[in-house]
Amino acid sequence: MAGTQLLIIDPQNDFCDIAPAALPVTGASADLERLAALIEVHGARLDGITVTLDSHHAYDIAHPAYWRAPGGEEPAPFTRIDLDAFESGRWTPADERRRGHVRRYLRETGLLIWPEHCLVGSWGQGIYAPLRAALSAWERRELRVPWLMHKGLNPDTEHFSAFEAEVPDAHDAHTQFDPRRVAHLLAAERVIVAGEALSHCVAASVRTLIRHFGSDFAARLVLLSDASSPVAGFEAEAAVFVEELLAQGARLARCESVLA
Repeated sequence: MAGTQLLIIDPQNDFCDIAPAALPVTGASADLERLAALIEVHGARLDGITVTLDSHHAYDIAHPAYWRAPGGEEPAPFTRIDLDAFESGRWTPADERRRGHVRRYLRETGLLIWPEHCLVGSWGQGIYAPLRAALSAWERRELRVPWLMHKGLNPDTEHFSAFEAEVPDAHDAHTQFDPRRVAHLLAAERVIVAGEALSHCVAASVRTLIRHFGSDFAARLVLLSDASSPVAGFEAEAAVFVEELLAQGARLARCESVLA
């Protein structure tokens, strides 16, 4: 097995509680600063680092620009859209050609409209500076590079999990689970997990891996309790995920001690 792997989910500016972040998560900046310190002090004990990056277009199924009300207005962030809202005409896709896709999509899942965030090439998509500096220093010391994984580029589906879209697109392999892309995680003796947000992309990503790799893999997971925070208002969802993870054999640790 490939020793200890560090999996960092979406450690990006738009999720940090700093201005002008589009979708700040309370505690995220401090989370990622603690994670940076871990890499600076104990990075030599890591056999690999994987960093996932939320990567969206302004036109995205979970962004306002994708939708219109009867009067032409876009939905406000945090509007919920379900099949009933679509069928009743309360919300329809701005591009009428997407009606069939939207009907199929909403039959599988509802969605929440988010503020535009992690737009490709923007400041918000970038890795939080203290962590980016720690990763760059790790590269120079260890003569290796982190494995970067972009997710969310397909505008027609949500992509909370780094490894599989909420509704995979049969014509887009990047929205489908590919075990080859995460073979290094499956081979690891231990996978340390951190990042943002605990209630959403961290939970979805870990659940995807466990669903495909099973309980043996779950028992090799370590969640850094002080390097991942939930979106405000979704603390209960985060707590359910942590309880679920512990029940499957994973454990919790803190940055200061996990590699000490």
